[in-house]
Amino acid sequence: MLEYQAKKDLLKNKTILVTGAGAGIGRVAAINFAKHGATVILLGKTVKKLEAVYDEIEQAGYPKPAIVPLDLKGAAEQNYKDMADTIAEQFGHLDGVLHNASLLGALGPFEHIDLASLEDVMKINVISQVIMTKALLPIMRSAPSASLVFTSSSVGRKGRAYWGPYAFSKFATEGMMEVLAHECEGTNVRVNSINPGATRTEMRAKAYPGEDPLTLKTAQDIMPVYLYLMGDDAKNVNGQQLNAQ
Repeated sequence: MLEYQAKKDLLKNKTILVTGAGAGIGRVAAINFAKHGATVILLGKTVKKLEAVYDEIEQAGYPKPAIVPLDLKGAAEQNYKDMADTIAEQFGHLDGVLHNASLLGALGPFEHIDLASLEDVMKINVISQVIMTKALLPIMRSAPSASLVFTSSSVGRKGRAYWGPYAFSKFATEGMMEVLAHECEGTNVRVNSINPGATRTEMRAKAYPGEDPLTLKTAQDIMPVYLYLMGDDAKNVNGQQLNAQ
């Protein structure tokens, strides 16, 4: 997938929402979607970070983005409904959603799992995505062809020791993707997941503090698969677990 070459106007006239758009893979994905013609809705917790991405997109001359500040840990269902209503009002429909925001939580032996930490990880990585997707599906169905992309992990496809709540949450993410993809079969909405692999991000550095980040791919290096799934070249791809590297 790293060989995929996206056309310059691949995402022209599309509106795409990216969660966790203030940093890491989310930030780079948002900028790349804008570069290829999309109007990007930047969703995240830290307004300052979102504003920096907004400025970067605008200064590059790409379509003007929008900002949605939202704390996935504290948001209530009504917040997501209000967000969906605002998007419907401003844009009419939604062509893509990248569920990118994730919480790593504490890594360690199973018997050391902290309940509060487990609840935080599941709230951000699973429950918020369920509630947000429920709210956004109606406006995605109004798009000519809509793409919903979940962010997975290798530990969400095969469990590994000490990955605890994060791994549980990513197995749940894969299950959610498969259930939804099956329900959306034959419709204008397609649903897939991406495992970014070892990428030079803050989350990766927390999980592997002894690793040399310069040995890893950058977020920019793995963008081909993200562009592919958001564009119409992937119109018939549904229910697939893709690897970015």
